[in-house]
Amino acid sequence: MSDAIQAETTMIPGAGGDQIEAYFARPLDPEPRGGVVVIHHLPGYDGQTKEMVRTFAVNGFAAVCPNLYYRDAPGASPDDASAFVRARGGVPDERLVGDVGASAAFLRAQPGSNGKVGVIGHCSGGRHSVLSACDLPEGTLNAAVDCYGAFVLYSPPEGSMSKATSLRDKLPQLSCPLLGLFGLDDKYPSPAEVAELEKELIALGKTFTFHSYEGAGHAFFAVTRPAYRVEAAADGWQRIFAFYGKHLGA
Repeated sequence: MSDAIQAETTMIPGAGGDQIEAYFARPLDPEPRGGVVVIHHLPGYDGQTKEMVRTFAVNGFAAVCPNLYYRDAPGASPDDASAFVRARGGVPDERLVGDVGASAAFLRAQPGSNGKVGVIGHCSGGRHSVLSACDLPEGTLNAAVDCYGAFVLYSPPEGSMSKATSLRDKLPQLSCPLLGLFGLDDKYPSPAEVAELEKELIALGKTFTFHSYEGAGHAFFAVTRPAYRVEAAADGWQRIFAFYGKHLGA
């Protein structure tokens, strides 16, 4: 497989038919491939997230990251856009789900698509990945990855600016296999919350795999932050590629 890719900023349809900015990367070989919607974290549509999009393309997947803050702060830096949206409690869940669904449709419409699409998110994006897999119609997503998504079972603590709400009541609607990657030193979500989520999914008969890493806290995938843990991140990437290879094809 060639690792030649094309990566670019483009405009794609979002929720409600809005045109939003997105970062899109795809392999240049002609093989049929699955697609991945990358949901950026709360710090925003930044260089680190775009690097993840390119990493998926190098490894054989078409990938797109919609700029969830584009409507709120077009043209702003990732830090400024994030601060603006954070002060308003985050991205509305309904709009987020619409943007992910539209991004999945965008990937399926690309030449070379095999018709299968997954979603992945880190931090707030991890919760958004689970939300999308619950709220989008069955068949929209074929696999979902939650990397240390906070507030899946519980709402944020009192005093938080986030308007995120528990997804507990939505879990029966989870429509595709789920991979969860967590740090045992994390507080949001804590190991106890991850264990409780695991019990909930078992009771519901859902298909999922969870793995938690010793010595890793929140944001252990973030190569530009002190929280980065190279061994956990490297193993996590391999688990992600294997999971998507199984459910999306390669």
